[in-house]
Amino acid sequence: MRTLYLAAAAAIFATTFAVPPVSAADKYPSKPVRMLVGFPPGGSADINARIVAQGLASQLSTSIVPDNKPGAGGNIAATEAKRAAPDGYTIFYSTSAIVLAPSLYQNVQFDAFTDFVPISLTANIPLVLVTTPNLPVNNVRELVAHAKANPGKLNYASSGSGALLHLGGALFAKEMGIQVTHVAYKGSAPAITDLIAGATQFMFLPLNEATPHIKAGKLKALALTGNKRTSILPDVPTIKEATGLDSLVMGAWQGILVPKGTPDAIVAQLRDATAQALQDKAVRAKLQDQGSEILGGTPQQYTEYMKSESTRWARVIRESGAKIE
Repeated sequence: MRTLYLAAAAAIFATTFAVPPVSAADKYPSKPVRMLVGFPPGGSADINARIVAQGLASQLSTSIVPDNKPGAGGNIAATEAKRAAPDGYTIFYSTSAIVLAPSLYQNVQFDAFTDFVPISLTANIPLVLVTTPNLPVNNVRELVAHAKANPGKLNYASSGSGALLHLGGALFAKEMGIQVTHVAYKGSAPAITDLIAGATQFMFLPLNEATPHIKAGKLKALALTGNKRTSILPDVPTIKEATGLDSLVMGAWQGILVPKGTPDAIVAQLRDATAQALQDKAVRAKLQDQGSEILGGTPQQYTEYMKSESTRWARVIRESGAKIE
């Protein structure tokens, strides 16, 4: 009888105080999250990734650890992100490079639209058209006139073949009807060094990378590729003001993706945390200090934006003949 009583009491205790099972999403995050970045430390994408990571870490109450995997125009990081476990512990800080790759490379190992789940756009960094100080031009009109008077003699630099800085220069040359030569570097830092020295004559640079050199008088700023002027360089006109063309409005946009198959509950949590991070005053101030335009928006808007950018730059790549074997 005593045995039966004890068994019954144990059953009642177990039923009354049983802890309901906790799903993986409920536990998330229970350890640090890795943020893959496809470019080297110190560049425009890396700087913004770290700012967003700090804000996201605060919202998720965990550490977000940036993991730089540069190479192949961001393809190495994108491929690793695609192959990562879809558990929310690897997120990908993507850039415009993810939609350029299919038009540039023969064997791309990922698809921006089928291998990832969009979380949110984060920021857009306008580019600045800059020249070496000793070039005898002070605005876009004078640069175009100088290039037309010296066909094939001007060189424009970029951070690498197929990079947005290369394609921006190619698009500018096409729209302005000028003949110039592209010089590709392994990253923007050596490209800037040679531009300052006069080995090349002009290039497009992300605003946050260009500003210190402009303010130091080492580079001349002719136009900003954003929709409006920036308080960082208030006297620099927009590219539309300088040329009258909407087609030259462009920027180095960024966002967060996760591998396909990531649980819906974790995706929702990341979307909510990212939205809150982008509304945080400290995060916004840091991004804006870099000259970034804060984006945000819905996953559908992110997807549509990638589609429009893919179409736009595929045409530029096709017409410019840019290709990477």
